Amino acid sequence: MREPNWKSYAVVTPQPILTPQQCQEFINLGQTEPQIEATVSGGKEEKQINNTIRKSQISWIPFNKATHSYKIIVDWMQQANTNFFAFDNMQMNELAQYTEYSKGGFYNWHIDIHENMRTMPPVRKISMTLLLNDPKEFEGGELEIFNGELTNTGSKKHLIKLKQGQAIFFASFFLHRVNTVTEGNRKALVMWFGGTPFK
Repeated sequence: MREPNWKSYAVVTPQPILTPQQCQEFINLGQTEPQIEATVSGGKEEKQINNTIRKSQISWIPFNKATHSYKIIVDWMQQANTNFFAFDNMQMNELAQYTEYSKGGFYNWHIDIHENMRTMPPVRKISMTLLLNDPKEFEGGELEIFNGELTNTGSKKHLIKLKQGQAIFFASFFLHRVNTVTEGNRKALVMWFGGTPFK
């Protein structure tokens, strides 16, 4: 059985979904909430800081502090899921992560879903990255997605360059990374949406 032609696992919104003012609201909230150094999963061990894999500062945005903007994002996720993903029972069940990548910051290749789905109900299915600041404020820091296809010239990877307020929704099982920021500071909002386990 082949997937229908309309199905896609990575969708960039055709235009920004948040205004510069709404983006600034998230930036202000992200910088007000406690910021910590980003960690990585250590298998069975607790999460740990590993600057060879991930280097950034993060905080978490409470649901009650950006209610209207959260609703806008969830509406776009539901529309993208209906039109492209067709995953079951999708919902927002995790706080948005505010992330700052200063000069030298990056996040190496990773996926957003645990191999053992029993440890993460509901299962993450759709990930979202939304650029909060003007791309003129930094260099590098591109989101790069590997979609699993191989060509005669090697693996097929896609560099995603977003406008301020623009988002990409993609399958949480896709390998992806954030390239090193060479100048400035990249500010982004990351969210995950889950549903029932894959069948």
